[in-house]
Amino acid sequence: MQDTCAGTGQRVWRVRAGDTAFDAIESRSVLASADAAGLPWASSCRNGTCRACLRRLQSGEVAYRIDWPGVLPDERREGWFLPCVAFPRSDLVLAPADGQTLPVT
Repeated sequence: MQDTCAGTGQRVWRVRAGDTAFDAIESRSVLASADAAGLPWASSCRNGTCRACLRRLQSGEVAYRIDWPGVLPDERREGWFLPCVAFPRSDLVLAPADGQTLPVT
């Protein structure tokens, strides 16, 4: 999608999670954008340590502003990310939550 947020010049990306889709502003975490869209995603700490919000990407790219966001390198390679501290860098397609096998927590 890569639109811009009116008046801010920020990029807006589209996030698809099953039948649901919402806009995610590049300066807002994916979880904060889901919250703004009224979606009840699991979360707890919101700082990248508890892993309650852990989701898996089918496609797209996210970036972190912290050095250790609570996702192991192997998990990252498999597409796992923490929406509470991940910022969209492209349109995102998330794997269905009900079909995910979570890595060891």
